[in-house]
Amino acid sequence: MSAPAPARQIEFRNTTLGATVALVQAVEPATLADAMHKMLGGMPDFFNGEALILDFAGIPQWPERIDWAGLQSLLRRYRLQPIGVCNLPEDLAAAAQRAGLATLDAAIQRDRPAEPARAPAAPPPPPAEPAAASAPVAVPVAASTMYLDRNLRSGQQFYARGADLVVIGSVSPGAEVIADGSIHCYGPLRGRAIAGAQGDHCARVLATNFGPELVSIAGVYRTFEGGIPAAFAGKAAQVRLTGAEHTLNIESLQLD
Repeated sequence: MSAPAPARQIEFRNTTLGATVALVQAVEPATLADAMHKMLGGMPDFFNGEALILDFAGIPQWPERIDWAGLQSLLRRYRLQPIGVCNLPEDLAAAAQRAGLATLDAAIQRDRPAEPARAPAAPPPPPAEPAAASAPVAVPVAASTMYLDRNLRSGQQFYARGADLVVIGSVSPGAEVIADGSIHCYGPLRGRAIAGAQGDHCARVLATNFGPELVSIAGVYRTFEGGIPAAFAGKAAQVRLTGAEHTLNIESLQLD
């Protein structure tokens, strides 16, 4: 097991279209296969048959052709069903259509929330009389946190994009919780917990009832086919990376 490369070649996000969108930074199947292995803990059945749209807006340089068969084979290996593409040059989009993928630029554009209208700038206030200097007031910034107030059943997935995730419930075997930050689970954790999904080595997984199938932090993962170690099974525990080598450690939590 090793820490992932700094570059993030693929990123997943949810939409209101009933499909997952994959924002890709590369088109080579081998490059994306390595990125997905590191991000998703090497689990070949990570997803559960979700429809997928490939968004190529982040490609820095276009190749002459794209190996559509290779990309589709890779995605299906992770139980994803590619149905369409967007942000492709016209010639590459035509090739994608021949491979059975729809061009969905208009649908993706409609799905993105419109930016709120900006109020006109107020005129500058008149100059005030000089006043005695005062210490700046620190304004607290709320941490970005998402709450899942329900149990997550087998086959379900929840992704806290750009946030920590607090689960007020259980994560059943076969369910998946993903967060770009840390994961806090206040019910039995029996499925897969993937924290630091975009490379945050400081992220943690904390559970009051520890028993996952897989835990992963910033691509460093551990599975438990042989069972949870007795010192942690069903107990309060945390998972974090330690040391310069980013070693994944499980530690007991003393909550009394």
